[in-house]
This record gives sequence, structure tokens and C-alpha cells, in this order.
Amino acid sequence: MIDRFKYREDREAYSAARVRALEALLIKKGIITDKTVDTVLEFFATKMGPFNGAKIVARAWVDPAFKERLVTNTPQAIAELDLPAGMAGAEGEHMRAVANGSGVHNLIICTLCSCYPWPVLGLPPYWYKDPTFRSRAAREPRAVLNEFGLQIANDVEIKVWDSSAQIRWFVIPERPEGTEEMSETELETLVTPEAMMGVAVSRAT
Repeated sequence: MIDRFKYREDREAYSAARVRALEALLIKKGIITDKTVDTVLEFFATKMGPFNGAKIVARAWVDPAFKERLVTNTPQAIAELDLPAGMAGAEGEHMRAVANGSGVHNLIICTLCSCYPWPVLGLPPYWYKDPTFRSRAAREPRAVLNEFGLQIANDVEIKVWDSSAQIRWFVIPERPEGTEEMSETELETLVTPEAMMGVAVSRAT
């Protein structure tokens, strides 16, 4: 990750310690049980996450009609797929997809806080919630993408989409060249959360 959005080296241990202390306090007060946090984590590890987004994007790559429906009515198109129940539930309300293409690149941010389509992208990374990223990406998206290592040609328009509690955006990245012979399942492995956020592009391995 670029230096501008780096955090203290011990942030994971520091955050984990705070979480354990808070969890112990809530258990002591009888607000949650010792299984509550594990249940939530398992839910986002196995049911709601970027693996769902990868399936959606891969289908859009192989099925232009589905891609059109996905952009036009995202929840309805997602409902066509065999995905876990709850895609429109927690943090998935009012999801909308935008497609990269010739002459346009899309970037997703949240200027107010960290609204994020968890069912298709998983849990938001640290830097997505960083005030510096949120403000600079809105003002100078091309420069910020360059700092992520993604150089967008000057003749390509960059559209910035601001997620909120009302609309949670995600990107349909362009299908990489040289993947014409790959199956839909194989294509899923090329889709990353970063590409669906617009700070990276999908690449053939």
C-alpha cells in the first residue's frame, strides 16, 4: 500500500486488543455471548464477501445482456444468480453497479464515512475509511489512483461515485485481454475487491 495510506505497524494487534476488551465487557454485561462475534465473522468469511462480487463480475463478462441488466437494475440482476440469501440485507441495501469501458474508469469512495457494499466486496480496508483518501479521491482522483500504481490515460474520463446509506456502488472492471478461452469460474479468480472499487484493474495471471 502506498505510504500516504499506511498505518502503524502494530495496528492489527492494537485493534485486536481493543476488540477483545470490548467483547469481554459486552459479555460481562450480558449484551452478547462468547459466540456472537465468531458468528458474525464467519458470516462475512463464508456468506458475504468479495467472492460474491467475483461471481457477479464474471457473469457480466461472459453475458452482455446480464451486464446491461446489472447496470440498469443491480439488485434485480444479482437476484438472478445462485448467491447466499441476504445479498440485499446488511450493508447491501440499494447496491448499484457501474461499468468501466472504453474512455471511462470508475472509482468508488464514501466522503461521509465508510459506506460500502459488504455483500459483494467484503469488509472495507483501513485506507477506504481514511479521511485523506476520501477527500483527495474526490478532488484529484487521477493523482490518487496513480499513487495506488494505477495510471489512467489523460483521455480516459474518471468518474467518482460517492457511496452512502442510500446507494452503495461497486465497479464492473473491464475483462482482461487474453481471457477469451477462460471459463466463468476461472474468470472469477481474476476479480479483486480493489478492481471492484476502482483502485486497480483486473489482470490475467
